[in-house]
Amino acid sequence: MALIVQKYGGSSVADAESIKRVAKRIVDTRRAGHDVVVAVSAMGDTTDELLDLAGQVAPIPAPRELDMLLSSGERISMALLAMAIHPMGFEARSFTGSQAGMITDATHGAARIVDVTPVRLREALDEGAIVIVAGFQGFNRDTRDITTLGRGGSDTTAVALAAALEADVCEIYSDVDGVFTADPRVVPRARKLDRISSEEMLELAANGAKVLYIRAVEYARRHGVLIHARSTFSSAEGTWVGTGRHPHHVPEGEHMEEPIVAGVATDLGQAKITVVGVPDVPGKAAEIFKIVAKSGANVDMIVQNVSAAGTARTDISFTLPKTDATTALKALAGEQIEVGFESLVHDDQIGKLSVVGAGMRTHSGVSATLFEALSTTGINIEMISTSEIRISVVLRAADIAEAARVVHTAYGLDGDADATIYAGTGR
Repeated sequence: MALIVQKYGGSSVADAESIKRVAKRIVDTRRAGHDVVVAVSAMGDTTDELLDLAGQVAPIPAPRELDMLLSSGERISMALLAMAIHPMGFEARSFTGSQAGMITDATHGAARIVDVTPVRLREALDEGAIVIVAGFQGFNRDTRDITTLGRGGSDTTAVALAAALEADVCEIYSDVDGVFTADPRVVPRARKLDRISSEEMLELAANGAKVLYIRAVEYARRHGVLIHARSTFSSAEGTWVGTGRHPHHVPEGEHMEEPIVAGVATDLGQAKITVVGVPDVPGKAAEIFKIVAKSGANVDMIVQNVSAAGTARTDISFTLPKTDATTALKALAGEQIEVGFESLVHDDQIGKLSVVGAGMRTHSGVSATLFEALSTTGINIEMISTSEIRISVVLRAADIAEAARVVHTAYGLDGDADATIYAGTGR
């Protein structure tokens, strides 16, 4: 008898019919003899609709009250899901994040889990009940306030519950069949992966793949939680992520031969800032990035040019989320005289393409394949960044979709037919 944690996203519980379909799936798992704990998101676009409402009543809603408002979305879906299970002959009990013992820090809107004390959940399981937990939310002991975990918080809730309860597997259900070699909405011939290592999944998630949120993957890797990413709309096996105790899973490092490239990720959410005419003397890069850090911006890629002959000045370009660009530009402009640079250039028409694969460590020619595929198509590379198992390039945003398709083909990742997309946007 296994303990299985299941997570269902917003599109999986979008309406009453969907909730009943999810309830049946949960009951089927219980009937198979397993204990079941479920983390559930708010219905459909509820969270976004609540955010819109908050914006209509207050230009900048108070963070404490915003968390109080947003946490109501999961309370609705968890109660409805428990109600839908009862007529199927099983007891289900719903719990808010605080009732479930999800203890977080005090950061409203982006809280981090610091402890999980699932006493009430264990009691309910011992009494034979199916446990339903509101995802995306927790409780801070010092302030005694409700908090929310930010985007993808329900994934993190599920993984944290799986770790605390020592579950056999954490099944994360969405509207796609698992983790693909690329976003099927961009690359129709993308193939579903049977398994992927935690580190490859982390790189894909960090570089634009939306199927699993990076914080959930980080938590799973740290606590040894096996994730099974699969579809609410199909009973097919999905993608196993990381290591774990599940009998169907081959632990990392025991594959016959690791594929060189696991997948191609794309990200259109970044902007590029170029600081033009920076004095080429020690300490200037430190000054620039201290200013950017103080503005709260999260820098991704950095490129510094060779200083121009005779001027002793250089250009420094870096990428960051589009949402951080305005504050970073303002902060830099305010320190222009102090740092001594000539001007700032803001470019929000860029896209990032990343190729990820643990096999890169032991195979040469991976970068050559990428650059050749792009050059044959006439696509220009503006920036390059690498890690041990990833190569990322910045291109024009308009070139990203075509680039993803040609690179996917160049690495031999194309499937025989177009991937099935069931609904929604990948959540």
